[in-house]
Amino acid sequence: MSRIESPEYRAALHIAERLRALGHAAYFAGGCVRDLLLGRTPQDFDVATAATPDIVQHAFPHTEAVGAHFGVILVIDKIDGQRIATEVATFRSDGAYSDGRRPDAVRFSTDPAADVKRRDFTINGLLLDPIAFDRGEPLASCVFDVVGGQADLAAGIIRAIGDPALRFTEDKLRMLRAVRFAARLGFGIEPKTMAAIRSHAAEIHQVSCERIRDELTKILTEGAARRGFELLDETGLLSELLPEVKKMQGVAQPPQFHPEGDVWIHTLMLLEHLPAGASATLAWGMLLHDIGKPATFTPPDPARPGDRIRFNGHVEVGVAIARAILTRLRFSNEECSQILALIKHHMQFGDVRKMKQSTLKRFLRLPHFEEHLALHHADVMSSHGLLDMYAYAKENYEHMSADEIKPRLLLNGEDLIAAGYRPGPRFREMLTAAEDAQLEGSIATKEEAVKLVQQRFGSPDTAMKVASA
Repeated sequence: MSRIESPEYRAALHIAERLRALGHAAYFAGGCVRDLLLGRTPQDFDVATAATPDIVQHAFPHTEAVGAHFGVILVIDKIDGQRIATEVATFRSDGAYSDGRRPDAVRFSTDPAADVKRRDFTINGLLLDPIAFDRGEPLASCVFDVVGGQADLAAGIIRAIGDPALRFTEDKLRMLRAVRFAARLGFGIEPKTMAAIRSHAAEIHQVSCERIRDELTKILTEGAARRGFELLDETGLLSELLPEVKKMQGVAQPPQFHPEGDVWIHTLMLLEHLPAGASATLAWGMLLHDIGKPATFTPPDPARPGDRIRFNGHVEVGVAIARAILTRLRFSNEECSQILALIKHHMQFGDVRKMKQSTLKRFLRLPHFEEHLALHHADVMSSHGLLDMYAYAKENYEHMSADEIKPRLLLNGEDLIAAGYRPGPRFREMLTAAEDAQLEGSIATKEEAVKLVQQRFGSPDTAMKVASA
């Protein structure tokens, strides 16, 4: 029986066994080997083989040529009713990378060492004999390591394979990947590798915005966001990719509300509250919630005793800055909407106890309100630590039903027309007034809603005269 029972493992093992039976070397490669050596159960298993893409395609009934030119084939299997897609890559050596992303040409090989040496980091350059491993041989004896990856794993080091400058020249995104792996695994970056990243940081702009966005999102959501952003700063990548975030550094805050320090320290502390698997929208909302503070910093007025640092309008300015960042990184409209909402509303928690019921209910029915709660909780725990507003909002959110927060409206535009009102700009005011009263609980029927409109806005004839005046 296999020591790992996941469908992904069984599918990859079957592929390796089949390729071996056909006379071709086949190993597990990359991240799955690294994770096994770290005592973690891999989620995915990739196969590296001497078999060329055409051989792989002929060896299995269901395949997809996702990157046959680069030697990559997906082998599709069904295990326990689950569709499993395993990436199978032919050993290769790469030519020049003129676009800083992919090799211009590849040369297939039967030598696993040649394949390993073109990979990014030593801890990802490990191969595993899956047949020996599955029959119970010691893990270390099943590993093929020609780059010192096991030693670097033991030492907790991210080291580029070969010449770091060459590795980063080939694919600029590797600089961000170095930061992500170091943060996620709690490793350090080897000095020469770090120096190469600093030297080539300005070249990160050659990478597409989408790839940068995805890698930054992984840094934020893999459970070590604070360390990831500290490393982005240390490598020089932060000032290249998110100069607006870099500007947070040294921006003082009023100590009575923010004893933790400047805006940058406050934001790093928020990021510590992001668990692995957090949503991208919550992660970016936390990162950017105070992005407007550097531009709105106002020092205390010496002529006003007791005056303090202020950031008047920082929410509105922050929304505008964040929109520019999110547009630059090509986030979807849906993601932008939620991230900007988190920034726009994050200060409203300070007023929840004073809100009218109608205002509170509109606040609580914001889409994904649980993310607003999570941001506020992290915001408070990263500053003064007072959770009373959080507790009040959370209690109301959890105990109010959906019908209470967003009931079926008593009044709509057709009802106003039926009551004799002519459509116009005041319709919105009338409907809002009726909904406010409904949310407050002061009216409960359509007739009461019409009567309220008549009392506040006058009869249909009067309302039309006011609108045309």
